[in-house]
Amino acid sequence: MELLVLFVILILSLAAGLLLQWWPGRHHPMPTYPQRAPFLGGGLPDTHAWSRFHVRYYPMALLLIAFEMEMMFMYPWAVVYVAQGMKAVMEMGMFLAILSVGILYGWREGVFRWQ
Repeated sequence: MELLVLFVILILSLAAGLLLQWWPGRHHPMPTYPQRAPFLGGGLPDTHAWSRFHVRYYPMALLLIAFEMEMMFMYPWAVVYVAQGMKAVMEMGMFLAILSVGILYGWREGVFRWQ
């Protein structure tokens, strides 16, 4: 019986939604082009989508990923640390050591220097 009631409510909800969608007094005229034109983020592209980037941007992207991964795993680690204790500290130490290698690589490549 409950399944039948839920089915009736579903059918009535869909019917009401379709009725409101096609209601004749709800139709608005088409907006003019300046109202439909994209603003800022949706502007016309200046370059082709398959254009290449200079190789100097890739080390910076790798460094960004290293910092993002560090933060993504550090927050839940604080919760696990309470339950696991010293084991969690050692695992996080290994994780940070691996990320430090990426940061040292970025430093060697000169990613931190502003040009």
